[in-house]
Amino acid sequence: MTPPYLGRGLLSTVPNSSRAMTARLEGAPIARRISEELRRSVGAFGEAPPTLVSVHQGAATPFAFYLRQQARLSAEVGIRFQERTLAPGATAPELRRLLRELDASREVDAVLVEHPLPADLDFRRAVDELGPWKDVDGVGTTNLGRLVAGTPGQVPAVARAARALATHFELPLTREHVGIVGRSESVGLPLALGLLGRAAGVHATVTVTHRQTPALGRALADCRVIFSCAGQPGLLNRSNVPRGAFVVDVGLSSRPDPQRPGRMRAVGDADSADLEGWADGVSPVPGGVGAVTVPMLLSNVVAARRHRLGEAIG
Repeated sequence: MTPPYLGRGLLSTVPNSSRAMTARLEGAPIARRISEELRRSVGAFGEAPPTLVSVHQGAATPFAFYLRQQARLSAEVGIRFQERTLAPGATAPELRRLLRELDASREVDAVLVEHPLPADLDFRRAVDELGPWKDVDGVGTTNLGRLVAGTPGQVPAVARAARALATHFELPLTREHVGIVGRSESVGLPLALGLLGRAAGVHATVTVTHRQTPALGRALADCRVIFSCAGQPGLLNRSNVPRGAFVVDVGLSSRPDPQRPGRMRAVGDADSADLEGWADGVSPVPGGVGAVTVPMLLSNVVAARRHRLGEAIG
């Protein structure tokens, strides 16, 4: 039976040569814990629960599963969930006008703009129409700037989920060399800033790489933990992951499912089969960071409501 915590306290004392299996770093227990906390927090608001509005292009987008998960968990914990679907051919001014209306509404606590949007809708300019606390995924200019300054407000949910998984399994981060593969504003950069920031007390030495990095294995050579969010299936394998490292796989891509002709399956950046018996632990896709992402998003919704009410946010 795999022990619940796999970092310094357990596997770090076992010689690499004697490790026969690679631990699966699953997100389900973390998601359950956060969901229970959410139920208690939302219940404290009584008959006026927080409201999340998700703005998207329609149910046929690649984010359809993410939307269903938002709706499902919101209903379970008592958060009001609404969708605003953009009309086909919606213009950038129309999108910005909608976001200004939602930002001004006292009936709305948090707004999520599903991305990427078509280039002509200018995602960055659109999200900046929201106040920093209504920007629930923390990808607006103000929230990213606060991360740089070491005074975080809303932090992107995926980055928070990846950190939560690493913390739960006690992965070696503090004063360690940590690798990040990917430089997105919703995952890679927030992770790097959070691990580097003095306020968090981690003091990791962080190497940020990406799909264009030459000699990826050399860049990651001394990393004890690698967070990967490149979106390139099979990118991480024995050729570039140090033996005994932990891989937190945040990548998400779709590939044909050989077991179900005509269907697609979700895959991550890590070649789990190749890393079996090589890495100390790998988070699965699906079932790893993804399981924690929506609970973290909804915890940001609760934080937005508390901020609106003037409560202290821990």
